[in-house]
Amino acid sequence: MAFLLGAVAFVVALLASVMLHEGGHLLTAKRFGMKATQYFVGFGPTLWSTRRGETEYGVKAIPLGGFVKIVGYTPLEEIDEADRGRAFFRQPAGRRAIVIGAGVVANFVFAFVLLMVMALTIGMPRAGTVSSTVEEVSPCVPATMRDGCDGGRPPSPAARAGLRAGDRIVAFNGVPVSDWNDLTEAIDKAKPGQTVRVAVQRPGAARPLTVPVTLADAGGEPFVGISAKVVGGGYDRAGPVDAAVFAGRAIGRTLQGIGTVAADLPSAIPKLFSPERESTPGGQVGSVVGATEVSGQIFSSDDTARDKVALFLSLVVSVNIFLGALNVLPLLPLDGGHLAVVAYERARAGVNRIRGRPDPGTVDMTRLLPLTYLAVLLLVGFGVLLILADLFNPLRLPE
Repeated sequence: MAFLLGAVAFVVALLASVMLHEGGHLLTAKRFGMKATQYFVGFGPTLWSTRRGETEYGVKAIPLGGFVKIVGYTPLEEIDEADRGRAFFRQPAGRRAIVIGAGVVANFVFAFVLLMVMALTIGMPRAGTVSSTVEEVSPCVPATMRDGCDGGRPPSPAARAGLRAGDRIVAFNGVPVSDWNDLTEAIDKAKPGQTVRVAVQRPGAARPLTVPVTLADAGGEPFVGISAKVVGGGYDRAGPVDAAVFAGRAIGRTLQGIGTVAADLPSAIPKLFSPERESTPGGQVGSVVGATEVSGQIFSSDDTARDKVALFLSLVVSVNIFLGALNVLPLLPLDGGHLAVVAYERARAGVNRIRGRPDPGTVDMTRLLPLTYLAVLLLVGFGVLLILADLFNPLRLPE
């Protein structure tokens, strides 16, 4: 039930994000006197609609986006003579650029507001330190590090050795450890099947206990079967100024992360259907299906309610920043492609003015149709590929 609630909550948040994006286009177009005839969430058959003035508002059957129909968005459209003065392509370049960019601005503003609300109410996350204290002992040895404990799996080395939650590991195979990084480095140097001696400080014990642990093989990697306890983590509520600074920095970090992912994406595509999918930044890119799955995992996890809300809001923020960043790419039919066309028209008009020639007017969009079709094909194809990867090799929240 909790998983389903999380999935539904994400779909609602996604539709709200789409509505805000398209609302940015709609409001600015109306503000400049352009004629907008439709404002819809979704695609395909119409489920519900109503008309207010000259605009039809409604919901369609496939909740994978939305659109605003502005009369004369390109010169290729047939326009009634009565509407020619209000056609989009006949407006000044500055107004067209504002209408085009308003959707992206709406997504970034929404992300900024959500982050501020999060900092003011839930608090700004404080990472804490990942210690060498055992938080939980895995009951089994999974087939790979990404798998869970299915029936018939052998008990984990930690469970066989009698390790318990609360044990603090102070040495592994003769190497002193003070935190989780030290411990994982020591484990990585060992081999599956090797028996090592692990020194633990157990609560209430006067001195450390030493227990032998025979490492298991989980997908070719040495496996102990413990998770670490995070100490010092939590949330710090902020005032308005600190919340705004936090929101701005978070958006900057997310944009930087998107850049890293985009650079890594080509090399990650061959791994989308392999167990190594999550080993690189590009492999962690998911579709709407994957994000819905992650939202369900958040709601059904054992985290506190505060952690769940913070993670969910962070997911919605990331989606809005991604939508904004994606739409500024200079590719038709994305907003960035239309902005590039406007910029090219103005640059060409400026050059002609310097040369004493007349303004050549709007770009011949028929010449751009092959590039537009290619961009649509690539975007749709990559989207389908991600959906299939999320269905057959889904992303998982880190334990």
